[in-house]
Amino acid sequence: MPAEDNCAGRGILCFVTAPPRAEFLKDGNYMEDSRIASLTPAELDVEQKALYDSIVTGPRAQGPQLFALQDDQGRLNGPFGLMLHVPGVGSALQELGSAVRYRTAMTARIREIAILAVAAATESRFERYAHERVGHAVGLSDEEMTALRGGDFGSEDATEQAAYDVCRHLLEGANTLGGEEFSRFEARLGHSALLELVVLVGYYRTLSQMMNVFDIGAPAGLGDE
Repeated sequence: MPAEDNCAGRGILCFVTAPPRAEFLKDGNYMEDSRIASLTPAELDVEQKALYDSIVTGPRAQGPQLFALQDDQGRLNGPFGLMLHVPGVGSALQELGSAVRYRTAMTARIREIAILAVAAATESRFERYAHERVGHAVGLSDEEMTALRGGDFGSEDATEQAAYDVCRHLLEGANTLGGEEFSRFEARLGHSALLELVVLVGYYRTLSQMMNVFDIGAPAGLGDE
């Protein structure tokens, strides 16, 4: 179907067959086109618009904008644009993401270490682009960022190191923790923090898979620095 066809409101996904085009972001960069049509605010039905509004007026849009949520036509970037195509699922996903980012007891550094561990393991260009910017803002150094990209992060803080090790165990195919590992990590982190990390890894792995399947990348020239 042509790229300009509007599938919003029909309950189906809109695949792009037209040649790739550049979508300019508010910060002056641009996103390469993907396998699914981006929806402008004017194309949204009532359910999609409610989800859109919850994203652009929610906690992600408060304070300094370290990465662009929208392009210059108001279309949502990264996983958020995908969520609009399935608003029944997308609403639950964005709410879970908001809880993971803003309503847990983990420190901002640990949260970004964990997210960037997922980004590296899943080769998610958008999550790396977005959360390296957030990571810098919460105190991660260039050296730490390089180590996270390479999968060999180390911290002198035992809690940070334990959190990273949990993520690596889950991301390296084990999908669980053995009895000895579980006891060691629970002793260091506590069961609530351990559960929060497990949920975070699952959530960001889901977003990365969505974006990888539909070829959602990072702004050109920034995602592969």
